[in-house]
Formats: sequence, structure tokens, C-alpha cells
Amino acid sequence: MTELFISALATLFVVIDPPGCAPIYSSLTAGASAAQRRAMAIRSVLVAAGVLLFFAFLGKGMLAALGISLDAFRIAGGILLFLIASEMVFEKRTERRNTRAQEVASSDIEDVSVFPMAIPMLAGPGSIASVMLLTSQADGWAERSVVLLALGIVLGLTLVALLTAGPLMRLLGEKIEAMITRLLGVILAALAAQYVIDGIRASFSL
Repeated sequence: MTELFISALATLFVVIDPPGCAPIYSSLTAGASAAQRRAMAIRSVLVAAGVLLFFAFLGKGMLAALGISLDAFRIAGGILLFLIASEMVFEKRTERRNTRAQEVASSDIEDVSVFPMAIPMLAGPGSIASVMLLTSQADGWAERSVVLLALGIVLGLTLVALLTAGPLMRLLGEKIEAMITRLLGVILAALAAQYVIDGIRASFSL
């Protein structure tokens, strides 16, 4: 149970990446008041939580309806997470997020809570795949509750990061943020490789 919690917490923290979302949110809400920034931060996390919970509870049924085994999804999810990890290590993910933020800002969209913050920055393909993988590994409601607890903690940390985005960015600086992102990318790559190994072992009964 403790192993599952640590694995879920580490995976979701790396994929959702609360520190990486902070500078994007700060730039998107530069012209908003403190009350508006607070409201959009709360709304972003709530919408992302709803999307991730939907896939956590119904994702397994969707896979069964499509005729996809959990082991196949575990391998595919591991490959997807590895690609995300490589982008984090080589800073491609940060560049893409910044480009997306600039595009949204240039189109004069006031409320950025649903797009792009909740979807796809918080509840993107990587986090959806991670939630589905983790809940599929959980045996019974007790272990599933542990995964949901880890998700709740990460989303709580994300909310804190968004609410304190401005001061946090001034405190960390770009160099420290880049270093943290690369370190988390290496950890995520190792977790992704483990998902693929577990999926292959289960598929071929190794």
C-alpha cells in the first residue's frame, strides 16, 4: 500500500508538474486582479479533477468496451510517459507550454481556467494515462483510495502553486525551474520504463 502511494504520488506529481504550471499561469493571468486569479486557479483544479476522476473510474470500462487489455494500455501509457519525460529533460515540453500560453494570451481570452490550464495542461494525455494506469493496478477499493489520495495531494499542491505563481517564480528563477524540470523528467523516464516492463511481463507471462 505504501509502495503504491509513493509510486502514484511521484508519477502524478511529475506528470501534472505543479512547479511547471506556475509560470504559465502567471503569464496567462498577468492582467487579472488577485480575486480573478484566485477564482481561475480554483476553477482550473476543479475541472482537471473532474476529468481525471472520470477516467479513473470509467477508463477501465472504456478499455474493455474497445477490446483493449490493461497490459496493452500499460505498455502504451509507459511509452507515452517516456516521450513526455524526454521532452522534459530536453526542455521541449516547457517550450511548447510557453508557445501555447502566448497563443492564448494573444487571442484576448479572459478566463483561462478551462483552456488551456485545466485541459490540457493539468488533465492532459499524460496525466489521464497515468491515472488510468494507476487505478488499473489498484486491487480493490482500499488501493484505489490510496491512488485517489495521491491525486488529491498533487492537485492540492497544484492549487497552491497556481495561487502563489507570481511570488514562486520570483523566488525560483528560470535556471532553478529548468533544473527541477529535468530532474523530474529523469524520474518519470524510469517510472515509464517500469510500466513497459510490467506490461510486457504480464502479456507474455514472463
